[in-house]
Amino acid sequence: MSEANVDTQECLPHIQQGPAGQPPIILLHGFGSDATTWNNIQLNLERQHHSLAFDLPGHGKALDWPRIGNAVVAAKAVNQSLDALALERFHLVGHSLGGAVASLVAMRAPAKVASLTLLSPGGFGPEINAQLLRRYAAATTPEEQAPLLEQFYGINYKLPRKLAEYIAEQRCRPGAQEALATISSAFLENDQQGVLPLPKLAELPCPISVVWGTQDRVLPPNQVDNAPGSMAKHIFEGVGHMLHLEIPQDILRIIREAAR
Repeated sequence: MSEANVDTQECLPHIQQGPAGQPPIILLHGFGSDATTWNNIQLNLERQHHSLAFDLPGHGKALDWPRIGNAVVAAKAVNQSLDALALERFHLVGHSLGGAVASLVAMRAPAKVASLTLLSPGGFGPEINAQLLRRYAAATTPEEQAPLLEQFYGINYKLPRKLAEYIAEQRCRPGAQEALATISSAFLENDQQGVLPLPKLAELPCPISVVWGTQDRVLPPNQVDNAPGSMAKHIFEGVGHMLHLEIPQDILRIIREAAR
């Protein structure tokens, strides 16, 4: 697995994996996360698929990206990065905030998108657990993070042992809390989120899959009902918001089917 950082600020930092020579799979993480959340997915894809996991502006190694903000701002940075990498065709996979970003990227360049896979995506309805997200962005100790992180997962899921420590360390980096506060203020207005133009999204010429867990406590699982009928819907019982970490084999199957 290789990491790429572009000093010219033309391209977001990203992690690459797998053989080139085919439309790559672009992976976009959620709010408060970073590219490493896709490590397991990338490792399982590496034999057959080229993948790139980006750090979105204000996250990970893109903490000092020149402009940070809502999904529209992040989508512009992703589009700029895809252009800088000269990628003419790709599959998009986005989780939560990254799902909203992936949707906006796809609507800007529909001819380049081979498929769109959205995991608990933002923008499918106005409701969102704004209080949880703000507390998650501000907590700086493992003791503060652990009970918050539990709410991102299904009730029977056991958190990875070092996860709360890792997230707390990320929050303590200079500028990290301020960046997440800026981003959350930009996409959480009156404790609601902006809504994507779903009918327009459904008009894209690529296959679209929407995946949700019934125990999602960040974005209500009934928002999947807002997805137009042309989108494939995958509902998983007993799963929370972090689908790619809770049920990676199911998510890998969906991604592989889209990439075919």
